This record gives sequence, C-alpha cells and structure tokens, in this order.
Amino acid sequence: MGVFVFLPLVLPLTAWPIARLAEQHLHPRTATRLLTGVAAVMAACSTLCLGLVMVVGTAQLPGNPLPDGWSDPEVRAAVPYDEVVGKAAIPALVVVLVACGRTLWRHGRVRRRAHRALAGLRETEAAVLPDDVPYAYALPGGRRRDRVVVTTAMLECLEPAERRALFAHERAHLTARHHRFLLTVQLAARANPFLRPLRTAVSYTAERWADEDAAQTVGSRRTVACAIGKAALVSRGTPVATLAGLASAGPVPRRVAALLGPAPAARSWPSLFTSVGVATWGAAVGAAVSAMSSANSAVTMIFILRAATPL
Repeated sequence: MGVFVFLPLVLPLTAWPIARLAEQHLHPRTATRLLTGVAAVMAACSTLCLGLVMVVGTAQLPGNPLPDGWSDPEVRAAVPYDEVVGKAAIPALVVVLVACGRTLWRHGRVRRRAHRALAGLRETEAAVLPDDVPYAYALPGGRRRDRVVVTTAMLECLEPAERRALFAHERAHLTARHHRFLLTVQLAARANPFLRPLRTAVSYTAERWADEDAAQTVGSRRTVACAIGKAALVSRGTPVATLAGLASAGPVPRRVAALLGPAPAARSWPSLFTSVGVATWGAAVGAAVSAMSSANSAVTMIFILRAATPL
C-alpha cells in the first residue's frame, strides 16, 4: 500500500477552494449537491484507509484478537512507519466511530422527541405551537408526514406575506430533503476534520437553496429577505444542526444580500476557464484520487492478508 494509504486522509484539503467559491459562484442547489457528494466520498475513503492502518496497528498489540498470520512482517511492511501510525490509527478510528455514532443518535433523538411533542396535534402540514419562544424549522417525517414546526411567537413577529415566505422556505427544505445533505456533511466532518469547511458551506448553501425556492413560490425576493432578517433577530434556531430552518445555518446578512440581488444562474457545471471551475475540477479530481487510493489499498491489503493467513 505504501504512502497511498495516507492520501485519502489529506486529500480533503483539495476541496477547500471549492467550499469557499461554491457559495459565491454556483447555484445553491448545485453547490449543495456537489459539496455533499465530495464530502461523502472523501469521508468514506479516509475512514476505510484509517481502518486498514488500524489492522496493522492491532496486529502489534498483545493478545491480538485478529488471526495470528496477520501479525506477519509482510503485513506490517505494507504501511510505512507501522509501529507509530498503526497504533495511532486505533484510537483515531475509535474517535471517528464514536463521533459519528453520537451524531446519528442525537439526530434521531431530536426527531423522535419532536414527533412525540406533536403527537397530540392534528395531522396537518404545519404544526403551530403555542410557545413564547420564536422558532421555526422543517421536521422530516420518514414514514410519517413531513411537517413545518413554527411557534405563535414567531408568527407574531412576521407580516402575512412574510409568514407565507417562512412556510415556503420550510416546505422547500422538506421537498428537497435538505436534512439528508446536512446529516451527510455532519458525519463527514466527524470522520475527517479536514472536511469541516464543506460542512459549513453546505449549511449555508442548503439555506440559500430554500431561500431561492421560497422566493419563486412567493414571487418576491424582498419579502423572503425581510422574513429572514426578522426571524434571525428573534429566533433561537433549530434544535439540531441536521435540521433546517429559516434563520438557522448560514450568515444571515449574506443570505439577505443575495436575495436583494438578481437570482443566481441555474448553470449545472461551471466553465473550466474560471476560478470556480478550476476549484470544482480540483475537488472532483481529489475525490477520484481518494477513491482510487482507498480501493487500491483495500485490494492490496486483502491480498497480503490472504497470503499471510495459513489455510
């Protein structure tokens, strides 16, 4: 495997330029899908390679639970500096698995609690809660119905047209399943800290995506901008980062400024002869190299382990 096993651990750095430029130059829908896909591929590859290095490290421990043949010198020689990186990979992989598991558990717990809190209300698309705390967010339903959760305090802060913008925004989140994008990049950032800029960018572009859809539904970009500004001043956000809301993730002044300007072009892929085009291809190449490196390392490790394991 050689140094190729380490490449997927650092290749997320190639996605940093597009994480910054996509927010400014790509349509929010395109940016969200692109960044989420790159983050998912790179996180999976880096976790796989971390697991391969962990196998080498586990073979060095007393009472190794793995087959004895896996402690063969050829197995250790597959990774440079095996004594150091092999042992370091064990706690690193444990941290990754615990962090990802905790994120999934918290996401599921918040969704279950939210649905239980709405159990006594009539089954409608919008759930209006009599609460003095202003907040609103999109609650995916899974097998149940998707619902927009909003409090009376939030509705009292908005004009009728702005309320329509709020509901259009939250419905856009549910229609496009933005919670899946947000959860994916949250897990990716837990798997590899170098992917945190992509998580931040997707949190913003997902909101911008919903902003643009709401503006088309309402027919007024200024109305949506006013609703976002007012909601941001009073809202406490969403209960968890993987759920989406009108005034949650993303710098609100930038969202408002974008809505007060012209609608973004819906071009799906930028030209190579631009900075964002170069950054996009750089991230795509980084993801492809990461996939090839991890696949090559996995196949090589399988052949080495099969050769070292007695029949």
